[in-house]
Amino acid sequence: MNSELRKISGVLGAAALAVGLSACGSPSEQAAEEDSGGGDRTTLRVGATPVPHAEVLRFVQEELAADAGLNIQIVEFTDYNQPNAALAEGEIDANYFQTKPFLADYENGNPDADLTWVSDIHLEAFGLYSESLEEVGDIERGAEIAVPSDASNMGRALNLLDAEGVITLAEGAGETAGEGDIEENPKDVELVPVDAAQLPRSLADVDAAVVNGNFALEAGLAESANALAWEETEGSPYGNGLVVPAGQEDDENIAKLDELLHSEDVRAFMEEEWNGVVLPLEGGGES
Repeated sequence: MNSELRKISGVLGAAALAVGLSACGSPSEQAAEEDSGGGDRTTLRVGATPVPHAEVLRFVQEELAADAGLNIQIVEFTDYNQPNAALAEGEIDANYFQTKPFLADYENGNPDADLTWVSDIHLEAFGLYSESLEEVGDIERGAEIAVPSDASNMGRALNLLDAEGVITLAEGAGETAGEGDIEENPKDVELVPVDAAQLPRSLADVDAAVVNGNFALEAGLAESANALAWEETEGSPYGNGLVVPAGQEDDENIAKLDELLHSEDVRAFMEEEWNGVVLPLEGGGES
């Protein structure tokens, strides 16, 4: 994975953004900008991980934003640790990279952060990948399986392994299951916690890895590794959504962006670009 922020038209670097824009107010309080076509557009600074989130936002910026009176400045982050901090500190107006369980876990560890879920945008299924194995039944006793190290994504990974019979979780372990919730481990597999962004790289060193959908897409795992299993997507609580500082969820420009992200144009873009790996969702506010 590229460790540098990509420099593109309309995309600001996170460091420059922190220095130059941290004192700005809400999206509707910002001065509208004069675009190249002579119209007034309000700039929204949106943090995102590269694939698919930033690519979706780039499509919105290039194809839809101008007609809605918006200018989307995309700030790319290459890991999960920065976008919520940047949002809480006022460096960006919104972010689009995470699930509700991830946001809840962040807020538990950062009680001063006051962030609000706006809506679900899309779902990416977690996959169990391997460079050496062909199917789940090939996992041998003592195999090493890499899983995301952060609490919410580890729970998601453990639930996938439970569903595939690799481990058995305690009843009621739920979405935030941890290693202490494992009741049975018949093959005595060793779980190897790894930063989520590094999971694709870990495949060379382990027997299998449970990888977040966006990082699997970015690394091209569909072409370079075998997908042994997918998590169930029906009724999944793991939709990726739009998040803003509390009190900004009703801002008219955030509402415009949310509407664009749920448009038929964006749905068609997701379906064509990622062929069912990225599933557009109808929405759904904070629960």
